[in-house]
Amino acid sequence: MKNIVFDTGPIITLSLNNLLWLLEPLKKKANARFIIPDAVKVELIDRPLKTKKFKFEAMRTTRYIRNKILEIKGGEDIEELTTELLELANHCFKAKGQWIKIVHYAEIEALALAIKLKARVIVIDERTTKQLMENPKKLKETLARKLHTSIHVNKNYLKRFLEKTKGIKTLRSVELVTIAYEIGLLDKYLADIPEARRNLLDSVLWGVKLSGCAVSTREIDQIIKIEKPFL
Repeated sequence: MKNIVFDTGPIITLSLNNLLWLLEPLKKKANARFIIPDAVKVELIDRPLKTKKFKFEAMRTTRYIRNKILEIKGGEDIEELTTELLELANHCFKAKGQWIKIVHYAEIEALALAIKLKARVIVIDERTTKQLMENPKKLKETLARKLHTSIHVNKNYLKRFLEKTKGIKTLRSVELVTIAYEIGLLDKYLADIPEARRNLLDSVLWGVKLSGCAVSTREIDQIIKIEKPFL
């Protein structure tokens, strides 16, 4: 059975759209274990339980951990690799003489867990980490545009980071809901309106985008175009 590691973002995105229930049928379809590291569990459960605003959301999520739909993995070896990856990632790009902190602990612990488990897929909605892994040149351009300055690249650290994460593919919540749409999991939401299937897909794609998934309007249009045979 293969392992698929989740960062915090996609789970929150699904929860905000009342789509956490998709995890169980998607897990069965993929014949995979859905795994989160300790830091993600803290962000999903421990911290929100101490708040008024997100307590109920955290309580809903605990059900998926209790039922082993989401499994928790941790350990000193994961922490050590996380620290190493953080050091590499946050010293890849420099602006005006200062290193740019581009990633945070939980998402990198998820990546470290994926490496340790030899997982081929990590589900992450964060654009920066995805670009660092898949298109660092594009990330450099994005940083230069946002910071309005030239960006220096530490080629040695970037090379080492890419070597460690080589072979790991990223998925976002937008891909998860698209798969769910394709296999009919969302059909129960079809409404008696014109172009019902197209509107269903459009609504769920925009739902995850507006809940935090890093997906562009252009990408949404492309997905709808690709999915046209299903509409």
